[in-house]
Amino acid sequence: MMCGKGARSWFLPRVSVSATDCYIVHEIYNGESAQDQFEYELEQALEAQYKYIVIEPTRIGDETARWITVGNCLHKTTVLAGTACLFTPLALPLDYSHYISLPAGVLSLACCTLYGISWQFDPCCKYQVEYDAYKLSRLPLHTLTSSTPVVLVRKDDLHRKRLHNTIALAALVYCVKKIYELYAV
Repeated sequence: MMCGKGARSWFLPRVSVSATDCYIVHEIYNGESAQDQFEYELEQALEAQYKYIVIEPTRIGDETARWITVGNCLHKTTVLAGTACLFTPLALPLDYSHYISLPAGVLSLACCTLYGISWQFDPCCKYQVEYDAYKLSRLPLHTLTSSTPVVLVRKDDLHRKRLHNTIALAALVYCVKKIYELYAV
């Protein structure tokens, strides 16, 4: 009997993903402009909003995965630093809490601003790198020449962006209020 994640394949039927849901950027070199062609294909696939995008060329796949990872890091830093900013005054004495809450608030705002400028309107921010072996087994990866493709899955990020913007805005309000209290009084 199997346990853990692998057990799902015993209970769920293996259903392949349709061709309209998946786009593969194949690693086929046709001259010196192959890298440009790969980038163009990826951009077209992102804008067409495929559910899955498989990136076979290693360099572009790695760059895309790093770009998504940095965006995720900015999002998480915004949320965690903003939460620290808002909850530190509840956990520490009021005379000392601003030494942690204000820098955390500024960090949250900086990360939110950077995310908003660099990632918010990029079609790549709607995707995450897929690592789940079960989900990957549903894709036509057997047709690839690369053994290490990067697989992107489209995710709804509306709630994620709302959360991160709300927390950053609350941190901004707290920081402005606290700075006013510290210097105006």
